[in-house]
Amino acid sequence: MRVITLNVQGLRQAAERGLFDWMITQDADVVCLQDIREKDYQLDEPLFHPEGWHVYFFDAFEDGYGGTAIYSRHQPKAVMTGLGFSGCDFEGRFIQADFEKISIASISVPSGLGDDDKQDAKNEFMDQFSNHLRKTLRKRREFIFCGTINTAHKPEDLSGWYVNQKNSGFLPEERDVLDEIFFQLEFCDAFRQVNQNERQFTWWPDYNRAFKLNEGARLDYQITTPNLRRNVRNAGIYREQRFSNHSPLIIDYTCDL
Repeated sequence: MRVITLNVQGLRQAAERGLFDWMITQDADVVCLQDIREKDYQLDEPLFHPEGWHVYFFDAFEDGYGGTAIYSRHQPKAVMTGLGFSGCDFEGRFIQADFEKISIASISVPSGLGDDDKQDAKNEFMDQFSNHLRKTLRKRREFIFCGTINTAHKPEDLSGWYVNQKNSGFLPEERDVLDEIFFQLEFCDAFRQVNQNERQFTWWPDYNRAFKLNEGARLDYQITTPNLRRNVRNAGIYREQRFSNHSPLIIDYTCDL
């Protein structure tokens, strides 16, 4: 089973850059997208509905902002949107498809950059997300949460980590939440399960040569329930073609939906 996640920073723009032409060649079972920035009714064109894919959108209340999507080769048994609080649901930040054995979600954690209010909103979101993860441990199925968490976990996940310790995205309290998820709750950071190399980034700032010099951060994750740890086979970051300031995170699992 292959699962891909990508923050598109506008689905229409990513499509114009060749996202769907690339996607249909990837032999993926599920593709999770974040920050689609379009309403569901604006995505009726065939461009956004490639043949052979089941498509589900969760758009934000505000125009031109947020939203998540799931593209799947397999029709899910059910689709769920939202996590039950305004910071998520009004901004279209969570959509989940339930298959026979596994549920796969597309999630977009807000950025805390800009001011204290934004950081507070991000912290609240992560608290709510952590509570949701705890609940999934009581369910009789496996989960994969795909998307932009907007936090680099370890120094090897961020260029210039030392000077960024007081910046949103690498604050101690943000990293503590990831420690809790991965170490106390024992969820699996699927990428790090099979790839321990340094400077493996999924996002680069929008300035000259950042991508070329590989000055970025690993902000995008696939977080799995503990039992799926042994099923992570391969993980890679696709860099050959740019669809946004993020790159697709591609992970292969030795299990079926």
